[in-house]
Amino acid sequence: MNRSFSLYLDLVRFVAACLVYVYHSNQRWLSSEVLPASQYGHSAVVVFFVLSGYVIAYVTATKEKDWASYSASRLSRVYSVAVPAVVLTLILDAVGRSMGVAPYDYPWDQFIVRIVAAMSMLNEVWFVSITTFSNVPYWSIGYEAWYYVAYGVICFAPRRWAWLIVLAMAMLLGPKIVLLAPLWMLGVWLYHSPRLHSVTTPIAWALVMGSVALIIVFHAAGVSELFSEWLKQQIGSERHAQLTFSKFFLGDYVLGLLVLANFVGMRHVAGTFDVLLLPLQGFIRWVAGFTFTLYLLHQPLFLFWGSVIAGDPKGSGFWWATTAAVTLSVIAIGTVTEAKRGALRQLLLRAFGALPRRGRV
Repeated sequence: MNRSFSLYLDLVRFVAACLVYVYHSNQRWLSSEVLPASQYGHSAVVVFFVLSGYVIAYVTATKEKDWASYSASRLSRVYSVAVPAVVLTLILDAVGRSMGVAPYDYPWDQFIVRIVAAMSMLNEVWFVSITTFSNVPYWSIGYEAWYYVAYGVICFAPRRWAWLIVLAMAMLLGPKIVLLAPLWMLGVWLYHSPRLHSVTTPIAWALVMGSVALIIVFHAAGVSELFSEWLKQQIGSERHAQLTFSKFFLGDYVLGLLVLANFVGMRHVAGTFDVLLLPLQGFIRWVAGFTFTLYLLHQPLFLFWGSVIAGDPKGSGFWWATTAAVTLSVIAIGTVTEAKRGALRQLLLRAFGALPRRGRV
């Protein structure tokens, strides 16, 4: 992966996390006015899925070439943040609820079930949707973690068993997780496809500019909502509601292809933006390092800090004060979790070192 494109992806990752934050914090008790760009939250998750598939395909091809290193990296990446996120969500919700400022219209019961579901990544299997208290964004980790597992099986399990295992996984996990898997696989295709690597410069620019324009049109026209409404008419409102975060999958496929087109083009022409990106390289890498923590903790954090600050939603001051507190919290928490990630990975590698390794077969 060339440096220019890598920087671009880091910038996209950070911007997407910020858009998810704006989407969820677009609440009238925080700001009486609708926040700008607050309609891009779910779409940002689509970006995360495509980007994740690309990055995982890259690391398995260049760095993590056996099951032990792959498993250690994925487990440490997920659980170094997921465990603190669940624990802190419980603490923040408990304290925030006692203040009675933020509208905690989120579940506060079945503690063992919710914690076990979150830690085992079984919070979104079949038509079950187990919300991790106020941490609504946690849902996507229950999808992505299983994509990691399935791709690891494909890469490292014996070929005669790999696809049978993946099929069995799909049957156990259910349609919601399976429906969004193609978005993740678009990223894998982006990395491995020779055809997508060999576009000409004029085509690359057309893909970049065309994708940006069409993404804007996609949201302005409400394409995702139109597809979702059509789907509801076909399968009924009850089954549609049971799809929860996957009920937009038809629109997500369209958006995923637009994101893919943008990445195909930018991979070819990203060097053109070096004059803008390279001076900011250190800052971009730094903020991108907090993306996972920001994504997994922003909702319980803004509910908590909004309750502590208890400002006036008229104007933007209350929202900005809350956002500043969330930002400082994410930096503090993320600094610790990122440090623990490396130690956890080494611990897992030592544990796996006692077991036989198998590379690609």
